[in-house]
Amino acid sequence: MMESLTDCPTEELAAPTPTHAAQHPASHNDIDTACAQACQAIAPAWPLDRAIAVNPHWARIGMPVRRVAARMAALGGIQVFPGRDRQLQAWTEGRISAQDLDQAIRQVPQAQASGLTAEDCVQALHNTQPVEQLPLLIDVLDNDPHRHTRLSWRQAITHQVSQTCAAYFDQTQADWQPQRSEGLYEFWRETLQHDHSIGLLMGLPHLAEALKALPATREDAERWVLHRLRLPKAVWPDYLESVLLTVNGWASWCAYLGWQAHLNQTTDPHLRELLAIRLAWGAVLLHCKDDAAGTHAFQALQQAWGQAPALLQRAEQALLVDEVWQVALEVGYQRQLAQRLLGAGSAPPNQHEIEVQAAFCIDVRSEPLRRSLEAIWPAVQTIGFAGFFGLPLAYTPLGTTARTPHLPGLLAPAVEATDCIVPSTAGALKTDATLQEAATNARSRRFALADQWLSASRWPGAAFSFVEAAGVGYAGKLGQWLRPSRQARANDALEGLPARYRPLCRPQLMGLDIGTKVSLAARVLRSMGLDGYLAPLVLLVGHGSQSANNAHAAALDCGACCGQTGEVSARSLAQLLNEPAVRTGLAEQGIAIPESTAFVAALHNTTTDEIEGFDLDLLPPAARQRWDSLQPVLRHASDQVRRERAPHLHLDPRAPHNDLLKQLRRRANDGAQTRPEWGLAGNAAFVIAPRHRTLGAALLGRSFLHDYDAQRDPDGSLLEALMTAPMLVTHWINWQYHASTCDPTRLGSGNKVLHNVVGGNIGVFEGNGGDLRIGLSQQSVHDGKRWAHEPLRLTVVIDAPRRSINAVINQHAVVKQLVDHGWLHLWRWEGADLMRYDQGVWEPLHTENG
Repeated sequence: MMESLTDCPTEELAAPTPTHAAQHPASHNDIDTACAQACQAIAPAWPLDRAIAVNPHWARIGMPVRRVAARMAALGGIQVFPGRDRQLQAWTEGRISAQDLDQAIRQVPQAQASGLTAEDCVQALHNTQPVEQLPLLIDVLDNDPHRHTRLSWRQAITHQVSQTCAAYFDQTQADWQPQRSEGLYEFWRETLQHDHSIGLLMGLPHLAEALKALPATREDAERWVLHRLRLPKAVWPDYLESVLLTVNGWASWCAYLGWQAHLNQTTDPHLRELLAIRLAWGAVLLHCKDDAAGTHAFQALQQAWGQAPALLQRAEQALLVDEVWQVALEVGYQRQLAQRLLGAGSAPPNQHEIEVQAAFCIDVRSEPLRRSLEAIWPAVQTIGFAGFFGLPLAYTPLGTTARTPHLPGLLAPAVEATDCIVPSTAGALKTDATLQEAATNARSRRFALADQWLSASRWPGAAFSFVEAAGVGYAGKLGQWLRPSRQARANDALEGLPARYRPLCRPQLMGLDIGTKVSLAARVLRSMGLDGYLAPLVLLVGHGSQSANNAHAAALDCGACCGQTGEVSARSLAQLLNEPAVRTGLAEQGIAIPESTAFVAALHNTTTDEIEGFDLDLLPPAARQRWDSLQPVLRHASDQVRRERAPHLHLDPRAPHNDLLKQLRRRANDGAQTRPEWGLAGNAAFVIAPRHRTLGAALLGRSFLHDYDAQRDPDGSLLEALMTAPMLVTHWINWQYHASTCDPTRLGSGNKVLHNVVGGNIGVFEGNGGDLRIGLSQQSVHDGKRWAHEPLRLTVVIDAPRRSINAVINQHAVVKQLVDHGWLHLWRWEGADLMRYDQGVWEPLHTENG
């Protein structure tokens, strides 16, 4: 039986010493295991300059969604399912029909087992979600009569820890950098000793005296708190996870550092140190209370957490109705999706009729453009493939050390690319060493002058004199904001490079011998299905966004390129496949690229729906002529997509062609524009199938599309790659939008008008403090009146044999967890019909309404 705190001598509550902490060596492994388990529950959040979407519950997919929803509500006050008020609106407006609700009840086994009825579900919408949040030590200690007149201790501590982390992790933004040699915990401990404001914020004017009780090390803090809380060991991981959720933003940043360390086969201590910091705050506050108050707090805490398992079980049961409503919302969309897919299936063009092949990223924003191109000119065959085009590269712009990955965040770069000055001369691509050196030096000088100029404005006394000295130059910058231009997208990677070098500055794959190049090219072509017929012109179309004054700009670029545009990947692959020696090597491997075939890199600007070509001066005359002849088709297709998107941006779809394009460009260059585009809002499905399965279907920019032909994949290895990479990436995207919509306060980044960038690229604060904000901004999912995104779990539709799909599920625990625990829906084609996966069983999909 657990010893009562009232039997514990007063000195047991005293500040720990190394000797005292060492009195419990037997439980050290238990403490270490519990802390590690809590840290493993936190998903990473990528920095602003390489922002990719992440499922914030990624580390919890080993549990069913409803169990995670119960835990998040009880441990962190976080909402996983859509709010009942939003579901009530969908029900009232007819977005969810009675048939949808009945179908949802049939699809949730626990709902049927418990006898849940449609009437029960509708009645529940008028009640709040009944999940009680478990308290932490700081909560039960914060009980003085005046606590409502100040910040709660939980809020104040989150603010203090957040400010400390901002100072510690900042490497680029602040001109004056602190000492960090002792680690995050020691840095926080030292900082807190000199923070005289935190005591006033917390209503503790004598806090400085209590700070003497701070444990000296991370290990001491962990042991001190867990020994003295006297909670059952079974709830330690849950309690510690709840502690981390109070600083979930910074915990996610630390998890990112750990993720990168793992990719580099090392470890990172920061998440564990952050946990110790939050635990140590409990030790400090305990010393601000007398023995009676401390004893009462411990008793309240032990009583609450002693009942935690039962509370979590009740919460999971209480959220059953919310799971049913989540499924009902999805059933309504899925019925329409199934009807569109089953109504498609146009025959693809014959090979001899194909004049252009265009490979687009699987991004949902590519779907309308692909559909438009195919409708305007049937001689165009479009292909869907992940936007990094299979090149696992990291890119370093000319004359810089700014190395950035251009591949999915799940992977580590294996190939290096950098810019070279390559004149457009006939023959093989050759770097001009003289021009290379001149361009590098010119750019370095410009960067140095810019740094000197900007640093002059950072000193406190220079704020006003800088504006006066800048004069017309400063006014010009301000004018661009007040009167946005209609200019096309500028290439940020060329910033600071003199104009005469820009057309010749091209990314090149570095350090690869011809054998490695051929193997890389062969793997990419086979994966894309381009190892057979090749058209005379093959476009590799990456994508990127265009916006101004947007801290989250990278989140609108290509997720498969780690928040960068697809330009570097497309240009690198096009040059690789156009290289004569590579083509000779490919022919020896049975992949014959016709001499008349040319690969052209292009970029789809998803803000304006323009398509820009690259390295056109390197094309043979015949290929350049084909590209020029294609331009009217591209312009027509782009205009159609702009008109399709215009109503969602509150623009007139009937405006003249040039006027609509200018309006979109103006939005893109407007520093005050909070919604330059909707990004991937609305995403709801991922189709892995030959294009003929979706050809002609208007999927409304809500579906990721990856081409796949099971007949060319007899061993299922390509399907395995698709279900363990692109499917996971699209799942991450889908769940970031889901989470940012269902709980915009805890899992979204708030109002971007109030954002302040932290650490140069780490993340943002909303205002001047609080936790680091992660997820999507309010403006990315809401138009000011209505939600622009529906929180639907991804429906994955695969055209492959049942045995092949089952094999991947059974061989990969992550995939099995996603499909068996309800993190996504899985369908497959069986002939002309669709089947639905449910706990290892394939059932016919019912698409009729009613």
